[in-house]
Amino acid sequence: MIPFPQELRPRLPTIVGNVDYLTLRQRLEQIDALLREGGVERDFVQRALEQWNPGARRKVTAREQGKFQQRSRRALRCTILRTLLQEDYRGFSCQLAGNPLYQWFCQVDALDAVRVPSKSEVQRFAHWLPANPMRAVIDGLLQRAIEKPGQLHLREALDLEEYFVDSTCLQANLHFPVDWVLLRDGVRTLMKATGLIRRAGLRTRMEAPEEFLRRMNRLSIQMTQQARRSGGKKERKRVLRQMKQLVGVVRGHARRHRELLDQRWEQTRWTRPQAEQILRRLDGVLELLPRAQKQAHERIIGGRPVANAEKILSLYDLDVRVIVRGKAGAEVEFGNTVLFGENRQGFILDHEIFRESAPADHQMLFASLTRVWEMAGRQVGAVGADRGFACAANHRALAESDTFDGLCPRRPAELRRRMKGKKFARLQRRRAQTEGRIGILKHGFLGRPMRAKGFAHRELALAWGVLTHNLWMLARLRKVKKKAKPKVLLLEQAA
Repeated sequence: MIPFPQELRPRLPTIVGNVDYLTLRQRLEQIDALLREGGVERDFVQRALEQWNPGARRKVTAREQGKFQQRSRRALRCTILRTLLQEDYRGFSCQLAGNPLYQWFCQVDALDAVRVPSKSEVQRFAHWLPANPMRAVIDGLLQRAIEKPGQLHLREALDLEEYFVDSTCLQANLHFPVDWVLLRDGVRTLMKATGLIRRAGLRTRMEAPEEFLRRMNRLSIQMTQQARRSGGKKERKRVLRQMKQLVGVVRGHARRHRELLDQRWEQTRWTRPQAEQILRRLDGVLELLPRAQKQAHERIIGGRPVANAEKILSLYDLDVRVIVRGKAGAEVEFGNTVLFGENRQGFILDHEIFRESAPADHQMLFASLTRVWEMAGRQVGAVGADRGFACAANHRALAESDTFDGLCPRRPAELRRRMKGKKFARLQRRRAQTEGRIGILKHGFLGRPMRAKGFAHRELALAWGVLTHNLWMLARLRKVKKKAKPKVLLLEQAA
């Protein structure tokens, strides 16, 4: 890896009178130091070079590698800052263009002209590394914070005496999955893509796509109104039959335009990759729409339930699962199960997201402990979790591994007996804070709902959120040197 060059950069302006800005600036300066001194930046760039590897096709020059390393550094810093600010790609690019502090942190500032990454470049930055290398970057940061706290100028090392585990639902960004709404979504996507093809000059004989959208909207309004009328069940069946008939016509028109675009794309202004993007959009909906139609028929006309494993919750995200939470305000959630593990100080030591339906909580405990043991090189002193993680096998395994068992027992009598012990009672009281930590991570670093679509993108966004959260927490642990007051303040105090 080519050493990072030291460039001439403009000095940040002196801001007086805004405490929030000064606090944010101090945190970003501390995170900047952690990225450099903690080896996160170097580790990230090294793994990006391993993923890049264009040398299989041709020899890479030092100039090309240097440019790629610089982009990798900016990818790391831009994505961390965007995750911290909870901005979308376009909004972050706009904020970066007008804020010298953000430009300094992302290393896009310059003496002559500031070249800010575009919205598309910011999106590429968010997918710069896959999820597994990102987990290795996170583990590397945690290892240094455990083994070499002095190198990172931390007031104390990361504590491994107590470990707390809990699971939650990472909600997907989709509307409530009503069966007939899936048919409306499918018609809308197919007709909008068909409209694009027709405006590009490729047409077959059909009515205007907007007419089919109007018909589906009218049927959707009729469907929503039936719940407030007598005999609404019969009317819902009638409206659904009309929807199914309209869906069949729309599918036929979309399929013909799809074949036309595939065969005669050279006659349009699009390149082949651009045409394939529209083809993939059509293929995905054309494949799933018959299943969604059958699902709506079974539930509305047939009155028969559909198993959760067979349900389609979204035409655009097939990795969303039905998660029965049984909590107030969240009886059922739609997304993926995530397991989090934190230490006493609030650092996320382990995380795992499940593509399929997750196993029971007690089956996930020791897999999480094993990952933490491998990362830290030693066992944790005690484990605290709710009663969902308690079972005979886990109690026995914790006793054999000489780890204090702070799992909440399932039997109330056993819980009352164990609450008499001071250490167990303290672990149970501290365990309640893990719910708050999950809320901080989801609301402050992941977004609610998370904007990422697809399991791979959600898994990657989760890794970025955990890395940014841990960097923010480590910045609060760093020893801060008191800076000299600006001359403006000294003059004001003298006056």
